[in-house]
Amino acid sequence: MRIEFTSEGGIAHFPGLSRPLVIDAPDLSAEESAELARLLEGARFFELPRSVGTPPRGAADYRRYTIDVDDDGRQHTVTLVDPVADSGLQQLLRFLQTKARALRRGERSP
Repeated sequence: MRIEFTSEGGIAHFPGLSRPLVIDAPDLSAEESAELARLLEGARFFELPRSVGTPPRGAADYRRYTIDVDDDGRQHTVTLVDPVADSGLQQLLRFLQTKARALRRGERSP
């Protein structure tokens, strides 16, 4: 499984931090890989429309997340807009944000 995760926008937007990050399942620990698969399934990721959520009219500084998943021939891209209401998507997003921070710091899974 390969995931490309991008985060854009927000009040303190830094373009360097919005570059896509790649998360490859083989680079994750067995526990993290299983958790990621569980979160994708729980969010029903491959059943989602290409875009989820819209900021209120006239709203500014909302964050937008793009999640592109390629898993054994299944490929799907979803763009989420804050606020993310679905709890399954919130959990997936938190996982990806945590991994993105670790990758930016150069950390690897055990």
